[in-house]
Amino acid sequence: MRLQITILFILIGLTTSALAQTLSGKELLEKSIEYHDPNSKWSQFNGSFNVSMQSPSRPLRTSNIVIDLMRSFFELSVQIVENQWKVSLLDEDCDLLFNGSREISPEIEKEFRLNCKRAKMYRDYYTYLYGLPMKLKDPGTLIDPVISKKSIEGISYWVLKVEYDPNVGSDTWYFYFDTETFALKRYQFFHDESKNDGEYIILDDEIEIEGILMPKNRSWYYNSDNAFLGTDILSK
Repeated sequence: MRLQITILFILIGLTTSALAQTLSGKELLEKSIEYHDPNSKWSQFNGSFNVSMQSPSRPLRTSNIVIDLMRSFFELSVQIVENQWKVSLLDEDCDLLFNGSREISPEIEKEFRLNCKRAKMYRDYYTYLYGLPMKLKDPGTLIDPVISKKSIEGISYWVLKVEYDPNVGSDTWYFYFDTETFALKRYQFFHDESKNDGEYIILDDEIEIEGILMPKNRSWYYNSDNAFLGTDILSK
């Protein structure tokens, strides 16, 4: 019996090793997309969701995000303590509201970083994070053809390295996928990998939003010292 179990583990090890050698980076990405977006809904995504941002050093922030890719529309409504603000983008046309008013003082703009440049950053940020892994097919994304396998805290992952064309971005990213389902489970980015800067993000649980399986809980940590930054909790 022991011999049979030993042989079984050896065969499993050989199978996963062989898969890492035969599966390319783009093929791994496609398998993950098949898991998260089985019916190819992302390119026409039109939906809304809520995100509660909980941090040990900041007040609770609740957000409602609306993304309509076909109309190039994005809207972010935020509640922090007693203040509410909203940014809306239709293509590049921008609208800003603070506590229901478009009259925004320079002091409010500075304190809440409420401007159109920031609005576009929010659009790119939320569309990227909640559009993963599909967003890794965007132009300018450089997929490493060779994948690897890595164990973290006793859990094995397929690892995909991603860099970007200089016109798109300069960070180096690593995406970690479940070895059986190919679900995206965590990722990390570095501004300068030699300095071990940047952050890593652990994903837990999932919610289906308009046919897309999105991570319910997204917890952020510093690469350098594993310090906990906060958790984003997704809800419908």
